[in-house]
Amino acid sequence: MPSIPLFERELSELAQAHLLRHRREVSPLLPPADLSPDQEHVRGTTYVINGQTRLSFGGNDYLGLSQHPALILAAQQAAGRYGVGATASPSVCGHSPSHEALELELAAMVGLPRAVSFVSGYMANVGVIPALVGRGDAIFSDALNHACLIDGARLSRADVHVMPHGDLAALDAALQASTARRKLVLTDAVFSMDGNIANVPALLALCERHDAWLMVDDAHGFGVLGAHGEGTLAHWGITGRDGVSPEWQGRLHRLIYMATLGKAAGVAGAFVAGESTLVEWLVQKARTYMFATAAPAMLTEAVRASLRVIQEEGGRRQHLARLRDQLRDRLRTGLKLPRPWRLMPSETAIQPLIIGRNEDALAVMAHLDRQGLWVPAIRPPTVPPGTARLRISLSAAHTCAHVDALCQALSEAV
Repeated sequence: MPSIPLFERELSELAQAHLLRHRREVSPLLPPADLSPDQEHVRGTTYVINGQTRLSFGGNDYLGLSQHPALILAAQQAAGRYGVGATASPSVCGHSPSHEALELELAAMVGLPRAVSFVSGYMANVGVIPALVGRGDAIFSDALNHACLIDGARLSRADVHVMPHGDLAALDAALQASTARRKLVLTDAVFSMDGNIANVPALLALCERHDAWLMVDDAHGFGVLGAHGEGTLAHWGITGRDGVSPEWQGRLHRLIYMATLGKAAGVAGAFVAGESTLVEWLVQKARTYMFATAAPAMLTEAVRASLRVIQEEGGRRQHLARLRDQLRDRLRTGLKLPRPWRLMPSETAIQPLIIGRNEDALAVMAHLDRQGLWVPAIRPPTVPPGTARLRISLSAAHTCAHVDALCQALSEAV
């Protein structure tokens, strides 16, 4: 057994490398019910962090829905009807009418035949991938994929090939050379630390050419991309509310689509969508679905309310796009970034500002904190060594004045 001093030494090494993580106590500045009309600007943007009020650019509440009154009301009403717990796994007695309705609505929204819900995105990926492939099979995983895709690949016991980020030629060659029984390509749709969008049409075409499956993790695209928030598949014209595009209809069996419900949707959970037989297989074989207690119906009802807001309030996505353009214009033209600082190319709400060294990123984060702004420094192993960064996360709840305040504070940190 390792002794306690071993962990003390390793913790000390993490501290010396500026890699220790610190949890913070975070709560909204005011409960939503206590907000007056002139305080609406704080909903979803202003938090009390370790007792200090901060304007946050750190979460994934891209549409500002986590405190939306319609979602809160839906959860309250569902708690009165269903209680606060599902009590069992979906296959026992945890699958309520609310879960059934949500899965139908999710499938319709992303334009795929069927969907199944999971309690979290992490649980979805580490359950789905081992249900699809195993020993003797091959996985081809983008180098910048999220940890849950990486862990799902490891748990599957398939042979894992890590592909250079976005390198379609390398993937083409690797698929061509593979003699595996089954081949599965894994990719984030929107890469969580870089903000760039995967070329899903090209990936799907490669999978068609080489008889492989494509699993897309749309955690950061669902709700934000697409004309009505349907996600990255709609962004590329593969699917939409009317179903699968005729051009891609014959390739549907290649596609496994996953998205989370705790980011732009503002609540919690995840879902996987695809062909009906695929989803039925996951219901039967994904261990994190079969053996985990289902999400409470109070959450699924909040998600159902969220889907309505996402599709009906398109102005939120338009405002988010304006904020993104404002931030990028200010940082590129109004702020001379010192080397090796650089703003990553990103069309999404995720705007990474590369700083370089871990200690420098922490110092800039501390400067912003003193100015009343919360922008987290992201360091290895979340990102590659030497690319520590500020992950600026925009929300439709932000105002233009909020973005100006952030840019001004960054200019003073240079």
